[in-house]
Amino acid sequence: MKIAAEIEAMKPRLVEWRHDLHAHPETAFEEHRTAAFLARELRAAGLEVHEGIGRTGVVAVLRNGDGPSVGLRADIDALDITEATGLPYASGTTGKMHACGHDGHTTMLLGAALHMAANPPRGTVVFIFQPAEENEGGARVMLEDGLFERFPVDTVFGMHNWPGVPVGEFAIHSGPMMAAFDTFELKITGKGAHAAMPHQGVDPILVAGQIQTAWQAIVSRTVNPNDAAVISITQIKAGDTWNIIPDTVLIRGTARSLTPDVRDLLEREMTHRADLVAQTFGARAELDYQRRYPATINTSQETDIARAAAETIASENTVRQDMTASMGAEDFAFMLEKRPGAYIWIGNGSVEGGKNLHSPNYDFNDDALTLGVQYWVEVANRALTRNVSGVCCPPVFSLTA
Repeated sequence: MKIAAEIEAMKPRLVEWRHDLHAHPETAFEEHRTAAFLARELRAAGLEVHEGIGRTGVVAVLRNGDGPSVGLRADIDALDITEATGLPYASGTTGKMHACGHDGHTTMLLGAALHMAANPPRGTVVFIFQPAEENEGGARVMLEDGLFERFPVDTVFGMHNWPGVPVGEFAIHSGPMMAAFDTFELKITGKGAHAAMPHQGVDPILVAGQIQTAWQAIVSRTVNPNDAAVISITQIKAGDTWNIIPDTVLIRGTARSLTPDVRDLLEREMTHRADLVAQTFGARAELDYQRRYPATINTSQETDIARAAAETIASENTVRQDMTASMGAEDFAFMLEKRPGAYIWIGNGSVEGGKNLHSPNYDFNDDALTLGVQYWVEVANRALTRNVSGVCCPPVFSLTA
């Protein structure tokens, strides 16, 4: 691995920042302490700082003459999870925890911002510290607040840690990296009856079971086997007592897909089949299908830039291109709908002991911090110095093995 000496020297400070952020988690649109900390450090480095973008987001701008512009994004929010790590810097807020590594993401981009402020590349770098990635679509809110109109960028890049990939390795490919995330709520209305006399009613629970089967047939028999889709029912609410068939059933869950065409198909077929099945049994179905996050789709040229940046640090054989897309979701996808860019996974090490994302036993791996800082520096340099073919020069910054 190749890390600049100046970045390697930052590690104690990076670890201190990361542990402090971990101990003080803040969830969606409540990241006031985190935002104030970022603004203070970024201003101290001489950067142009803007607060309150997308409610609690922070944007810092580094300008160094004419040239291209690039956006680098990190998410800053935590999750509603009670931590079980027992670490000395564990969450001090009951029921909230950095269980997805956003404390590490924030630290890496902050470190890169400070390094680039002292070693500015030619052009403009926009450092985007985004709130509310978990469930609330903070990226969309920042865009609605004029993010790219106020801070124009030619390209935009994101990064997420990935447990199960060794520290020192990266993973990326062009096309879909993460799935679209949609939610649904289906209300089935039948006719209540005595449980001993079901023929006198219309059983919505029976209808719910038939709709579940019909929906799973969409995935297994309607979606092209070369594509991917997941329909998961996660809640079923019906009835209040033992001997009464209820009037209604409420079903909730999520639908995930990797392409816009499959996403359209899922919504269309789920609506159509719910209606047909309900009508067959004399019931009524009302589906509320909500599109939450689009698929995270990397553009080809920017994927090449990101991969080359990672290979400068980790070597070619440790930048994986064979990992399949995740059916999890990521709201960086909203930014990729507006600008070309790429999203990369950085290894977080072993998952032993339940150290998976969104686990109460998870912790970001501090050994990845300097790698992430160096990656941001490299990808910004390459995005700003590429020629019209998308090929750019060797790394500008002095590296030590």
